[in-house]
Amino acid sequence: MATVLDIAKRNPNAAPVAVSDAARAAGANALSIEKTAELNVVAGAAPGGASLVGLTRDQLKDSLAAIGVPEREHKMRVAQLWHWIYFRGAKDFSEMTNVGKELRAKLADAYTLARPQVISEQVSKDGTRKWLIRMASTGPLDKGAEIECVYIPETDRGTLCVSSQVGCTLTCSFCHTGTQRLVRNLTSAEIVAQLIVARDMIGDWPDATPPEGAFVPNDGGRFVSNIVFMGMGEPLYNPDDVIAAIDVMSDGEGLTLSRRRITVSTSGVVPQMERLGAEANTMLAISLHAVRDDLRDVLVPINRKYDIKQLLDACRAYPGLSNARRITFEYVMLKGVNDSDADARELVRLLKGIPAKINLIPFNPWPGSKYECSDWERIERFSEIVYRAGYASPVRTPRGRDILAACGQLKSETEKLRARARMMAEQGIGAEGVYAVGNGE
Repeated sequence: MATVLDIAKRNPNAAPVAVSDAARAAGANALSIEKTAELNVVAGAAPGGASLVGLTRDQLKDSLAAIGVPEREHKMRVAQLWHWIYFRGAKDFSEMTNVGKELRAKLADAYTLARPQVISEQVSKDGTRKWLIRMASTGPLDKGAEIECVYIPETDRGTLCVSSQVGCTLTCSFCHTGTQRLVRNLTSAEIVAQLIVARDMIGDWPDATPPEGAFVPNDGGRFVSNIVFMGMGEPLYNPDDVIAAIDVMSDGEGLTLSRRRITVSTSGVVPQMERLGAEANTMLAISLHAVRDDLRDVLVPINRKYDIKQLLDACRAYPGLSNARRITFEYVMLKGVNDSDADARELVRLLKGIPAKINLIPFNPWPGSKYECSDWERIERFSEIVYRAGYASPVRTPRGRDILAACGQLKSETEKLRARARMMAEQGIGAEGVYAVGNGE
């Protein structure tokens, strides 16, 4: 029997719920569309938690109330904390020079400004950085969720690819992350904390400097200028926390990211798309990858719930859609699968009337994948057909392939380690062989 910890109400004494392995498999794989989360936590970060980093304004206010700060001071004190946490990047309450000594002491007694732990950093030959980040424990049986976050620098921008789930709800057959189990949703604070960690790691705070040898934008702006929700997870299966995190990231008195520089990518969770546009007002990207339902059912199985017509109807209705706010359609190029001239012409036909950009993505291989990347000549031919039809069709330059940080490659190192451990157990290999097996990953 496997057990799942119910910590939805953060009750450390909650009894484990027994679930048979057969029932788990049947529930998660009935249609091979979605997985069931192993853990659940309260949406957002709970007031009174260990760290204030990542909290919304309301959560900071509740945290102040919990230590006896008078209600009449809440607005002013929240503004002070907000400035120090999100504009200055403070790591200790002693840095908050305009906050009284007595309140600083109270804050230090009750809370911290701790960030999630960076377990490892990998730097690609092209300057891309991938961090394996461990979140704080959410309960007695949780050692801390681990996710991957990727920083992609260019001369005129720096893009941070953030995760919204530990693992992923979906089972897209070409995606490495899709092969990982779904542990749980990330809280809004944990999503925001990825940006805080990135700014710490590359020196993107006032008076800070980047690490020696780091490639960062040289246009005079912030090193992290763009956010893409294209890391681990399906953002629209965690809409409450994603929208709350976007509110924090885009606040003009703190992290100050433009909502037009925040892009949320979805595989097609149609019921949540209108809400995303209305409440978050961000740019939208659609993981399309096929122009026929029968093929998309295999590549992106959520298509069995919301087919291409339903998805494109929701795109046409997306709030704020215009030529200035086009939808990006992501299309991974799979050799002999979805890359023919006929596919390109059908793609153009399907998107007629939708202000769109088509982002062609050379498939990024990962261990065990059954797909191959289309030949470069085929990608160029596909792009030419789309371009001649009037759509911008850039071919995304693969970034971070050498450290498995490219699109569709994210999967936490601990998940790889567990897979190795299972394989070794089956082969009778002891723990001393853990680093001698599978070194090619």
